[in-house]
Amino acid sequence: MNLNNAKYDWAKKMYTVMIWNFRVPEKISGLNEDSIQYRDELTDDERKAFDWIISFLIFLDSMQTANLPNLSEYITAPEVNLLLAIQTFQEAIHSQSYAVILESVVDAQKRDEIYYFWREDSFLLERSKYIGGLYQDFIDEANDKNFFKAMIANYLLEGLYFYNGFAFFDTLCDQQKMKATDRMINYIRRDELSHVTLFANMFKELRREFPHMRDEALIKELFTEAVQQEIKRSHHILGDRIVWINWRNTEIYTKRLANDRLRQIDIAPLYPDVGVDDNPYQHLARLQDNNGEKWNFFESTVTNYVQSNTMSGSREDF
Repeated sequence: MNLNNAKYDWAKKMYTVMIWNFRVPEKISGLNEDSIQYRDELTDDERKAFDWIISFLIFLDSMQTANLPNLSEYITAPEVNLLLAIQTFQEAIHSQSYAVILESVVDAQKRDEIYYFWREDSFLLERSKYIGGLYQDFIDEANDKNFFKAMIANYLLEGLYFYNGFAFFDTLCDQQKMKATDRMINYIRRDELSHVTLFANMFKELRREFPHMRDEALIKELFTEAVQQEIKRSHHILGDRIVWINWRNTEIYTKRLANDRLRQIDIAPLYPDVGVDDNPYQHLARLQDNNGEKWNFFESTVTNYVQSNTMSGSREDF
């Protein structure tokens, strides 16, 4: 692993960024106050959405931790292997982050229910099986097409599914609710943005070096299905029951996210009627400014990378 002679210069830069993102979930303070708010101040619909969405995020991170090594096994660039190893570690830290939230906020019986919602909720099971099935195809038959499908699955999971979940917690925080939980989510999202950037770069290198593997029609097909599933999910878990985050806003936000993720890998938007200014969640950027961090939710660049214990620090641009 000769990292002084790396083929991909962007990977060397990303290594520094991802290493500086290290944090210890147990050091997040204020979760006891969140426990009181969860019990006494959230509406029944807000609690239901909180439980469902955090359950979904836990399941996704669990799949990432298990499946990233399968992709890395077929990548020969050591600097990219290194980044995938760091990503795998970070996904495990995310699982621990959610565990810390649940241990602090809900009682033991409720924790077990949240971890295994996928057994009881058909929508959650459907959502989890979709990405899991794309990964499983590659495990069952490791060929070029299934490798490419697994890369798309990763990109969808990191850049679309996670971000929709994060938007819920950010919007709760904007209502002065569950602020410590959202602080934990901020750290997780910071990692996920680097993962989105990693796979966007991998897609671009794949197009240059193995153009026969790049199937834009397949990318659009899987993106379309993922967006439709997210819209169905928002009807199921949100509907119009929570005024400040509902299925209509989620639909616009999801389509905009999809457009941007496609744009990052040089593919035309799927939803040209949704423009870059169509953002129903303007408060997201404001929240980050208040925390001393500046992330662009719809771009592949990050303008401020920080160590976890300070929430302010060195700048590193891709």
